[in-house]
Amino acid sequence: MTAKEQVLAEALRLRPSDRADLAAALLASLDEAEDVGTAAAWDAEVSRRAAEIDSGKVKPFSAEEFARRLRDESA
Repeated sequence: MTAKEQVLAEALRLRPSDRADLAAALLASLDEAEDVGTAAAWDAEVSRRAAEIDSGKVKPFSAEEFARRLRDESA
């Protein structure tokens, strides 16, 4: 029996509420690992966009202007 199979067998012997707590903890541990990569990707994206604004390549506009443009495209 593999370690994973042993852990699963033990977990299945727990009370339902304890299994739910264990499942939540395991899922949270996956989210934490994903958040590190996601945070790094967002940092890179923010830096890229800030550089585009600083260089004049793009011009920012307000949320109101965005909403107006969106309405105009939908019409």
